[in-house]
Amino acid sequence: MGLVDVTRESVLKALEEHDHLGEEPFLLHYGFEPTHSSLLVHGGRRYRLDAIIAAAHRHALGHPLPQDMLADEHADAAHVLTQLGFEVRHPQTPQPTVTAPRLLVSPSYGSPESRQHWKDTLDQCVPFADEEYSRHLTEDQHRRLLTLHPEGRCRFWGATPGHDAKMAAVTTGDVVLFTGKNRVRAIGEVGAIFRNREFADALWPPKQGGESWHTVYSLREFQTTELPYEALNALLGYKPNFKYPGQLVLSGEQAAAGINGLLITTRTELERAGAMPPPVDVRMMRVEQQHTHTVTVERSAHQLLFNRTEAELVNAYCDTLAEVRTSRFATAAGICDLYLHGPGGRELIEAKSRVERPHVRAALAQLLDYARYAPAPIDRLSALFPKPLTPNALSLLHHYGIDSIHRTIEGTFERSPAPEARRRFIRDLVGFGEH
Repeated sequence: MGLVDVTRESVLKALEEHDHLGEEPFLLHYGFEPTHSSLLVHGGRRYRLDAIIAAAHRHALGHPLPQDMLADEHADAAHVLTQLGFEVRHPQTPQPTVTAPRLLVSPSYGSPESRQHWKDTLDQCVPFADEEYSRHLTEDQHRRLLTLHPEGRCRFWGATPGHDAKMAAVTTGDVVLFTGKNRVRAIGEVGAIFRNREFADALWPPKQGGESWHTVYSLREFQTTELPYEALNALLGYKPNFKYPGQLVLSGEQAAAGINGLLITTRTELERAGAMPPPVDVRMMRVEQQHTHTVTVERSAHQLLFNRTEAELVNAYCDTLAEVRTSRFATAAGICDLYLHGPGGRELIEAKSRVERPHVRAALAQLLDYARYAPAPIDRLSALFPKPLTPNALSLLHHYGIDSIHRTIEGTFERSPAPEARRRFIRDLVGFGEH
């Protein structure tokens, strides 16, 4: 007597009973608390697996299967249902909302010396695996660099000893804004970071009597941009005329405001979320012990580090919101653009800088992919565009229950809501925020 007595017919009767009573009365009738559990999926609806098994046992033998037996045989119960032709989905640990890395603001284009440094190690990659540079690296530093940059080449930046205290907590995955001439000139992601004066001097030979750089860090990603200080100041809460005279290392809410406000997506966050494979630890001989050093690398496709147009669109839209909490969350599919929680419920938004059909289709795919991993059930999916969609593109989104939001000529935003029936359909089909 047990799971072996459960039949497909008894499971279907249990599902019918569930639909007749409603979920909460059904769970209470069989003594189950409404907690997170594996799900049986049937007819586009989701049912708590263990409660359905208990009820199916009653329909087969006249009494429910005891909960203590279910707890011991949970994996077997899922297997039985699968063998009977039902779909079972197991709970996963919800992905956390993005915890902000640190945000460095690094003046890097003011003096002739810093402009030369930019030309030497940011405009171009440095072949650090070559003996000219590698002989200054410790074995651990060399290994760390090769792990993150298996090509043996990357961009570098650094800081003088006067910034040691600020730089002590900086780590892989932190974000750097390279500033100069009243704007952010580039955005980077910190790779390997260490202190090595000799290696720094090989990268940036100091002038006669000049100060050596001390902390060195590689850049996993690097992207040039043209972002005026006024835009950055608005995100970080500084006065509009603030000029960033020195190195800053920001953390917490202020760093999150800058990183999320710019829609920055780092490789490190994607790896932590499972959206990209993590780097493989490299263990190699010292370069001077080798005659050759050749590495073949296939880089994974990933999201852009920074898309200024989409970031500006999202920020402009957020400025129109009231009593709404804004954030982002990382998933095994990537990092969403905007996650809202307010009086109207929870909404997931994907922004696109263009309105052609490939961009509309990309927004659709990303929304459906991200929604499965939401920290809590999603009430609405929306795509954000800089101008109205064509009727055909709008129909595509509405077919899948997705709203379209676009910026008007006046600079306001207008929503084209999907039919409520289509919203419910896609919500039931995909299971937003359910794992």
